[in-house]
Parts: sequence; C-alpha cells; structure tokens
Amino acid sequence: MPASALASLLADVGVPTFTARDFRPGLVRHVVLFRYREEVGAQQKEEVLRRFRALAGSPRDGAPYVVSIEAGEQTSGEDAGGGFEHGVVVTFASEGDRNFYVGTPVVDDPAFFDAEHARFKDFVGPLLADVLVFDVVVPG
Repeated sequence: MPASALASLLADVGVPTFTARDFRPGLVRHVVLFRYREEVGAQQKEEVLRRFRALAGSPRDGAPYVVSIEAGEQTSGEDAGGGFEHGVVVTFASEGDRNFYVGTPVVDDPAFFDAEHARFKDFVGPLLADVLVFDVVVPG
C-alpha cells in the first residue's frame, strides 16, 4: 500500500483504531534490509542485530505484541542483494500492531507507537547508508 493510501486510511479511521491490536487481524511480515555506511564495523553491525532482536520483547499494554523477529546476514548467491548486508523479518498478528510498531513517519502521536522501536531507529539511522522496508499481509 503506498504511503499516501496508508495516510488516507489513518485519516479515515483515526489513530486509536489504526493502531489497535484488532485492526485488520492477520499475519503481517515487516521486512527490513540494512546497507551500512563504510565506516561501520562488525561489532556495531552485531549490536544493531542484537538491539533489533530485543524489540521482540517490547511490551504493549503490559504484554509483548511482536509475534517474532528473525534477523541475519545476507547469504544469497544470486548476486541480487543490492549491497544490503542484514535482513530482518518482523511478524505481527495484525496491521494495527504493525502500525503501532512503525510509529513515525506514519503515526506521530507517541501515545500510539512503540517508544523502544523509536529509540532503535534513532540509534541505527546514523549507521546506515540505506534501508529498505517492505510489508506483506499474509493471505489467510
């Protein structure tokens, strides 16, 4: 869904509904690929993955809301990795949970997004040359 369509949906339903656990239930895979700046070393890259994996325990209303986080290095031999070094797949039980997780630039009200994820984005941003994010709603 293009960003403009997502923004329109948010405007139509409102932030509380858009980020509710039961908004559009069904598995959502949030795929994130990282290309690091040249000066970023191996230890920093491992710290990125460690911190990303730790987001699996982020609480929402006192309980974790992320179904799973799988992360690792690019290992494909197809020569189509575009220079991306790490990939992460975050699974959610609803689009509402995904929307709560993503936060800015989609949701601006801090009462309706994951502060831990926002801090992670602040940490990782300066280390990246590029990032690719692609969400897939799994047909059910």
